[in-house]
Amino acid sequence: MSYNLFLLAFVLGIGGTFQYGLQVSIINSPAEYIKSFIRETWLRRYGSAPSEEMLTLMWSFIVSIYSIGGLLGSSSAGYLAVRFGRKKAMLFANVPALLSAALMGLSQLCGSFEMIIAGRLSAGVGGGLALNIHLMYAGECAPRKLRGLMAITASTAIAVGKFVGFALGLREVLGVEALWPVLMAASVLPALVQLLTLPFFPDSPRYLLIDKKDKEGCIKAVKQLWGDGDHMAEIDDMMSEQEAICGEKPKSVCDLLRDRGVRWQLITLFLVASCTQLIGSNMVYFYAYNIFTKAGIPPTQTHYVSLGLGSTEIISTVLCGLLIERAGRKTLLWKNYAVMALALGLLTVALFLQDSFSWVPYCSVALIFIFIMSFGIGPAGVICPLITEIFIQSYRPAAYVFNGVINWIQLFLLGLFFPFIVKPKERPCCRSWRSSTA
Repeated sequence: MSYNLFLLAFVLGIGGTFQYGLQVSIINSPAEYIKSFIRETWLRRYGSAPSEEMLTLMWSFIVSIYSIGGLLGSSSAGYLAVRFGRKKAMLFANVPALLSAALMGLSQLCGSFEMIIAGRLSAGVGGGLALNIHLMYAGECAPRKLRGLMAITASTAIAVGKFVGFALGLREVLGVEALWPVLMAASVLPALVQLLTLPFFPDSPRYLLIDKKDKEGCIKAVKQLWGDGDHMAEIDDMMSEQEAICGEKPKSVCDLLRDRGVRWQLITLFLVASCTQLIGSNMVYFYAYNIFTKAGIPPTQTHYVSLGLGSTEIISTVLCGLLIERAGRKTLLWKNYAVMALALGLLTVALFLQDSFSWVPYCSVALIFIFIMSFGIGPAGVICPLITEIFIQSYRPAAYVFNGVINWIQLFLLGLFFPFIVKPKERPCCRSWRSSTA
């Protein structure tokens, strides 16, 4: 098997899903600096400081607006992937990424926190588009025996992006007040790398054969990605799918929702996608600092614990890639969901008892690591090849759009309301934590 296939997966990840993971984690480190910048800008404009409730609302909006952009990007992914092909659509995703880096990087210089909001929105558009296209592109380029492993490169790239985001946010790197605009603009580098390297790779063989009716282009792409050898069995499988479609045009999301023939696939996708978000994995990363501080970790150490959290997810997604073909998708899902539910239940008890015993906060941290490990081995990796495997070519772009819309709507709601849900009551034991997060 040619190394070009795995090199393509790397290029897709570095400029697409890597940026998604980077944006999820990178927003944590400069939180206090951005809040201070908003407070100072507000005071300079209006002559009075904003209330704590307004500041919390503005910060929640900065965090959650990324999901609105992701919703817009994922909604357009299906059209762009069909109209221009997987490769060109992936290249388009870097345009809003570059725009967002410019807006957020220049926000302090221009004295405008609105530019941070606009930059986060633009970054979300690029992230939503890139996440869907990466999964579609990688899944369609891989032969059947490597489809699961190739698709999981998306979750691995997200995990690596989170890790790099935490690493860049350390005080020893870019996590100081003078450099937070540079930290927010860090996504410019992976976007440029992908723009310079992806044009040298072919488009998806399935897209070339089934959508463009270009058999010669398909065979050429297969040889470039898979190397020399007998690949006619895989090409015949693509041709059989082309014949089964009977020249049907790609379906829309409305067609997907109306067609009873794919009802069970749609229900399966909805349940898995909803559980992936509602289980709380992204909230752990969005507010890792607050969670670890509440668990009793000293504020000076929380960023290093978050760095370990990111490395844990990288290891777990790699393990998922090694296990997915042997253990099966269903087994990895239900077993790891069970472990995650148990970990969250025990974490709730541990947080309730954290002031009663000195060792309880350490149990809380251990449970978070167990939760992230199970998330990476289970739903984070399994959902990547799921859409490619259960939907045929004509329904695949619409299924990715549906999955993206469900994910981003839920992520927006969680990101918007989570700060108010975890905001402590006026209790003496919570005052120190509240002052550290104000």
